[in-house]
Amino acid sequence: MELLDASAFIHEYDADGDIATIPAVEAELDGESAYRFDALEGGGMYIHVPEEAVVERVERTARESGDAAELSTTDVRLLAAAFELDARLVTDDYAMQNVAKRLDVRIELIAREGITEERDWEFQCAGCGREFDENKDRCPICGSDLARKNPS
Repeated sequence: MELLDASAFIHEYDADGDIATIPAVEAELDGESAYRFDALEGGGMYIHVPEEAVVERVERTARESGDAAELSTTDVRLLAAAFELDARLVTDDYAMQNVAKRLDVRIELIAREGITEERDWEFQCAGCGREFDENKDRCPICGSDLARKNPS
């Protein structure tokens, strides 16, 4: 089974076999891609709502990797649905790919190349330059904003 992200509808991805998505994907679509969603739903596409416990597991994994701020609620729920259904997640989103790799969720790419390595992001204070392993609203030392930084 393939689980479709909004980009699959936008790029007219041609799925092989059974397909699924989540309700929130429909809200991200308009125009032709929204019509494509409706047509696939009418043709038997499965609409899945993931369990909250699995959503929480995905959120925890995203926080651990440093990708939480990059993922939308829809992204998290797509990852949870792919995990629950043991489906291939069809997406080009790099942050989703990074978290999916940690959850052993298979990825099918659409229009871009996939990630080449799994990353544990670091965060650096814009004021004092200190580095942190996890994201916070503000630097606990000087109060400045933190920015995600590629680990060395």
